[in-house]
Amino acid sequence: MPTAPVIRLEHLGKHYATRAGPVPVLKDVNLDIGPAEFVAIMGPSGSGKSTLLSILGCLDAPSGGTYVFEGRDVAVLNRDQLADLRNRAIGFVFQGFNLLPRITLLDNVALPLVYAGVGKSERPLRARYMLERVGLGSYTASLPDQVSGGQQQRVAIARALVNRPRLILADEPTGNLDTRTSIEILALLQRLNHDGMTIILVTHEPDVAAFARRILTFRDGRLRQDELNVSHRDAVAALAESPAEVLA
Repeated sequence: MPTAPVIRLEHLGKHYATRAGPVPVLKDVNLDIGPAEFVAIMGPSGSGKSTLLSILGCLDAPSGGTYVFEGRDVAVLNRDQLADLRNRAIGFVFQGFNLLPRITLLDNVALPLVYAGVGKSERPLRARYMLERVGLGSYTASLPDQVSGGQQQRVAIARALVNRPRLILADEPTGNLDTRTSIEILALLQRLNHDGMTIILVTHEPDVAAFARRILTFRDGRLRQDELNVSHRDAVAALAESPAEVLA
């Protein structure tokens, strides 16, 4: 029996109003993304890929067409329902980490639990577990500026996971990282995907998209190419190819 898609877009469009008239950003996008897919969205600047990610994360609304998330038409949800969907079903990872500088890594990870109404005693337990899951269990009391950029991105991923979402949206998550650290982050995302997480990653780098199982290419607001990446790279194997760098 076919599995229902996590995401279904039908004739989705987006434009922004200007004094000169509407400026189209996305045009007639039709797309299904199934459970436990790892999808990379590529395209040049201005192609619409980041706007699409904002719509998928319910941070922006389409100007036309339909967005169905897990069988629910997002257009019929009110503001509170959209906020609940974002907080409980979708985890966000950004290029800039967006950690609060004056609170510990544990408290940064626990922050979404506050908005979700999780009890005060349970929050540190769940946050600690997620930090352990991304390999930072011994850094709970550290501040963001006391760890490396790669470790800060791991904290951001732990924060995205703490409410147990079904979907991770990652916008250029390796953009501020060196090559080795980028591959470590991709290894973590691949592991989460192997565990059943649906992951959508926006990138302009083919070397990063090569680790995804499916690649969508946008140009001028349209989905121009949708291909399975049957020879996707394995990040753990990529790290093992240069043991001297890994040990450095």
